Amino acid sequence: MSKEIVLSAIDIWKSYGIEATFLSILRGACLSIKAGEVASLVGPSGSGKSTFLHVCGVLDPPDKGVVTVSGTNVWAVNETGRARIRNRALGFVFQFHHLLDEFTLLENVAMPSMLAGNSRRYALDIAEQLLDEVGILGRGDHFPSEASGGERQRAAVARALILSPSVVLADEPTGNLDAENSMLVESLILDLAEKRNQAFIIATHNIELADRAHRKLTLEDGILV
Repeated sequence: MSKEIVLSAIDIWKSYGIEATFLSILRGACLSIKAGEVASLVGPSGSGKSTFLHVCGVLDPPDKGVVTVSGTNVWAVNETGRARIRNRALGFVFQFHHLLDEFTLLENVAMPSMLAGNSRRYALDIAEQLLDEVGILGRGDHFPSEASGGERQRAAVARALILSPSVVLADEPTGNLDAENSMLVESLILDLAEKRNQAFIIATHNIELADRAHRKLTLEDGILV
């Protein structure tokens, strides 16, 4: 049984600057990803990997091109509609965990659910389940400053999943980790994609992580090959 395409980026162009400082980053980049699939994006620094993720993640509009999430053309709807798609259908993981220091790991994971209007009890219950899935349930009552780098990044992955997004966009998710924790996070992402049938698009310099993905794409001269 074929799986549905949950995100599609078609003929994406993006440039920055004006006149003498004009810099063309993306020149017709394309990507479609299905539920449960993990795609890695590789390329040198400055090649446009983060820019591509920002366009797909409804954070930065393309100059030209179409991005659809679960069949909706995200850049054709108004800002309210885009915010709803960004908050409900997409999850984000970055190189630095961006956890809030004044809240426990459990509270950090639950935060997007509470901000979406769910009760604190419901959000904490789901957050506990996710911390269990990522293997750090016993650390939920610790603050980020009391957790290891790997634990913080696992919490960041759990937070990205709290609203059950169709696609998780990860920008260098292992870039701030040592080799052992990188391997743990790599395995976690692959396991979660299969178990939860969620797609992951990962921009990375980590060749081992890139090679373990279902598809490995290289950004060259503004296009994905």
